[in-house]
Amino acid sequence: MTGANNFSVSGYGPDRAGWTRIFARDGLARRLDWPILLSATALSLIGTALVYSATRNRTEINQGDPYYFLIRHLMNTGIGFALMIGTIWLGHRTLRTAVPILYGISVFLVLLVLTPLGATVNGAHAWIVFGGGFSLQPSEFVKITIILGMAMLLAARVDAGDKPHPDHRTVAQSLGLAAVPMLIVMLMPDLGSVMVMVIIVLGVLLASGASNRWVFGLIGAGAVGALAIWQLHILDQYQINRFAAFANPNLDPAGVGYNTNQARIAIGSGGLTGAGLFHGSQTTGQFVPEQQTDFVFTVAGEELGFVGAGLIIVLLGVVLWRACRIARETTELYGTIVAAGIIAWFAFQSFENIGMTLGIMPVAGLPLPFVSYGGSSMFAVWLAVGLLQSIRLQRPVSA
Repeated sequence: MTGANNFSVSGYGPDRAGWTRIFARDGLARRLDWPILLSATALSLIGTALVYSATRNRTEINQGDPYYFLIRHLMNTGIGFALMIGTIWLGHRTLRTAVPILYGISVFLVLLVLTPLGATVNGAHAWIVFGGGFSLQPSEFVKITIILGMAMLLAARVDAGDKPHPDHRTVAQSLGLAAVPMLIVMLMPDLGSVMVMVIIVLGVLLASGASNRWVFGLIGAGAVGALAIWQLHILDQYQINRFAAFANPNLDPAGVGYNTNQARIAIGSGGLTGAGLFHGSQTTGQFVPEQQTDFVFTVAGEELGFVGAGLIIVLLGVVLWRACRIARETTELYGTIVAAGIIAWFAFQSFENIGMTLGIMPVAGLPLPFVSYGGSSMFAVWLAVGLLQSIRLQRPVSA
C-alpha cells in the first residue's frame, strides 16, 4: 500500500497499520509544515525560560517552589503538542462534522463562567476553577469553534459546487453563530478576547469571498457598538482605566499607568543584547506585574534585548507566513477559511500583546501565543497548529 493510500486524503486520518510507515517514509513526515512546527516549538521553549525567569523569585505565587511555573509551562506545552497530534490524526474534515457538538460544548462552558463556578482573575470573570491549581478559560476555545463553525457554514455550498461564493443568508447565519458566544464573553466581561474574536470574524469573512458590504457593515456596526458600550457604561472601571492610561501614558503613573510605564522601562533597559537571562533588574525586582502571562515580552526585552525580542517576532512571523501559504495552497474553501481565521487570531493577538508592552496598544489582558504562561491559551494555539497541519496534509500525495 502506498503512502498516498495509507493517509486518508478525506481528512479522517491514516489507518493504524499505515501510521508508522507513513511517518517514517514519504508521507506524513515529509508533508508536515516543519517551519511552523519548529517555530512554534522554539517559541514555547523560549517562553519556558522567560516564565521561569519571571517567577523563580515570586514566592507569593510559586508556592515556595522556584520551578513551579517552569514545570507547569512545560506540561502545558507537552499537552498542547499532544492535542496537535490528535488534531492531525483526526483531520480538520472530521472535526468539520463535529462542529455542532464542539460549538455546543464551548457555549456551555462560557455560560458556566457566569455561574458560581466562574472565577475572577485580574478583573475578568472568565475562568472556571477546578481546584488543585487547575483552571480553564473557555473563551480561548471559543476562538477555535467560531473559526470552525463559520467556515462550515460559509464553505458548505461553495465546496459542493452549488455557489461561487457565500450568499447573504449564509453570511447572516455565520455571523449569528459567532455572535452568541461573543455576547456571553462580553458579559464576563473579557473585552480582550472579544476584540480577538471580532478580528477573527473579519478575517473569516474576507477569506470566504463574502460581499464587501458585509465586511464594511460589520466594521461600521463594531464602531457603533463600541461607542454604545462606552456611552452606556457597560465596561468595568478597570477597563476604562486601561484605555485612559493608553490615551495618556502620564496619567497616574503610580496607578492606572503603572503597568505600561514599567513595561517600557524594562524593555528599554535591555538595549541590543539584554542584561542576560535571569539578570534583569526589573524582572528580578518584580516591578512589572503579570510578567509570566500578559507581560512576558518585557522579560525578553530586558534580559534578551532587541536581538532576543526580535527573534520572538521573527518566529511569530514565520508561523504567520507559513499559515498564509497553507491558506493560499489549499484546494477547498473550508480549509482556506479555517487557516485565515487562525492567521487573523495569531496576528492580532501577537500585535496587541507586544504593542501593549510598548505603549502603542491599550492593555487588554491577552497572552502572547506560545510564549505566555497559561494552559488554556497554550492548548488552543497548539490545536490551531494541528488544524493548519491537517489542512496542509489534505493535499493528495503521489504514490
